[in-house]
This record gives sequence, C-alpha cells and structure tokens, in this order.
Amino acid sequence: MSTQLFKPVSGHAKKITTHVLYEMKRKGEKIAMLTAYDFTMARILDDADIDLILVGDSASNVMAGHETTLPITLDHMIYHAASVVRGIKNCLVVVDLPFGTYQGNSKNALESSIRIMKEAGGHSIKLEGGEEIRESIERILSAGIPVMGHLGLTPQSIYKFGTYSVRAKEEDEAEQLIKDAKMLEEVGCFAMVLEKVPAHLAKKVAETVSIPVIGIGAGPDVDGQVLVLHDMLGLNVDFSPRFLRRYNNFYEQMHNSVTNYIKDVKTNDFPNEKESY
Repeated sequence: MSTQLFKPVSGHAKKITTHVLYEMKRKGEKIAMLTAYDFTMARILDDADIDLILVGDSASNVMAGHETTLPITLDHMIYHAASVVRGIKNCLVVVDLPFGTYQGNSKNALESSIRIMKEAGGHSIKLEGGEEIRESIERILSAGIPVMGHLGLTPQSIYKFGTYSVRAKEEDEAEQLIKDAKMLEEVGCFAMVLEKVPAHLAKKVAETVSIPVIGIGAGPDVDGQVLVLHDMLGLNVDFSPRFLRRYNNFYEQMHNSVTNYIKDVKTNDFPNEKESY
C-alpha cells in the first residue's frame, strides 16, 4: 500500500466548481454540503472550507417558522441567496427553486432560474422530482444554468405523500427512483440529492450514475452528505430525525448568554466603567 498522503481535490481548488465535484467523486473524496440562508453563516461555512452551500427552501421552516417549505416565495429565496453569495469566496452555492416556480411550466422554471442567477448571483439551482419535471430541467439546462436534482423524499410534495417517512422501500418505487436518477444524469444534471431512502438503494444509485450523489438520511455509501445547518448546530431542538447528528447545542449556549446579559443589565453590572466612554 502506498504511504503517500491523500491529497483532497477540493483542498487544491481555488474555487469549487461542478468540474471539481466530478473529480471528487472520481477520486473517492467525499463532498460536504450544508445549508445557509444569510451572510454571516455563509462566511463561517466558507472559511471552514465547506464544498457546497445549499440555500434551501428549508428557510421556510428554520428562518420563517412555517410548518412546511411550501409558503416560501421566489423573492424570499433570491433575498436569502444574495445574502449567502456575498459571504462566500470559494464554495459552490446551490439555490432551491421554491414550490410553484417550475412544476408543470418549463417557461416559468427557466424564468425563475434566470432571476436567481442574475439577481442573487447563485451558481446553480436545485429542483425536486424525476421524470415529471424533465422538461423544466432540460429548459433550464439549455440556458447554461447548472442543475442539481433531488429524489426520494421531496418535501415540496408533502401533502401528496402525507408523511415524512422513508421513501422507495417498495420495489416499484425503488425501480422508478433508479430510472429517475439515470434520467437526471442523462439530461445533464451535475449532481443530485437523495433524501430519506434505504442505504442499500442509495449505494446502488451512487454506483450507477457518474454524477455526485449527496445524501441526507441515505446512508454512508453515497458521494457526500448534506444537513440543515440549524439542525446540526443544535439551534433547532424540535427536530430529531434518525439521520441527524448534532455537533453542538447552540440553543442552550445562546439561551444562557441571553439570560446572563439580562441579569447584568438588570443588576447594573453592564456596562461597567471599562465599557463606557
């Protein structure tokens, strides 16, 4: 076995591009992706050398307090995406197309994607679905806009499924997912997300297609992982799915900081002499 140190593709790239992601998959380097919705968080993630930032429609949940991702608008997504883009230098930014901007209307899909690229400065967009949105994907790609697919659990279709449980456990649905994954590769998507599907199926998809497969609740045998930032930092304590690993408890830390601030103000301890002019 060679003793040469592994040289990560991403670490030698001045800027992460879709080509760099292809090379990462080809060489077996895992891809790290997190969500962000504002300048400050984006700058922290970029400084930490994250590969991909997803400006997710999950902003509807964690930033606006909605129960689902459906209420967020294209204008909202452009605002969040523009804030993120201003905070990064190296990583690739993917922006979700929100519900109602691409389903059943490829012209609207293209117009929405162009707005994200022009007004927010996004690098690429992401859509949920397979064969049923093929026309929209192809039309966006025809304008030279990179597209990331999203299969498995698709939160924008929550009222259709009626549950956030694992998808593609049955053979027919699993077969359709594999067909859709091949279609996404065939039409020219640069990557795809697989959400909440059995690990063995996700592994098969990752081995079948040449484009990177990013998992969330899809096991370890895909090309990368994505989590919602607020979940993995422990800012959101009301969401505890099996696939989530919390790397901190910022809710408790921030709560304690605020209570200490309140106490210091109430007791006239803040500001002290050194903190006054």
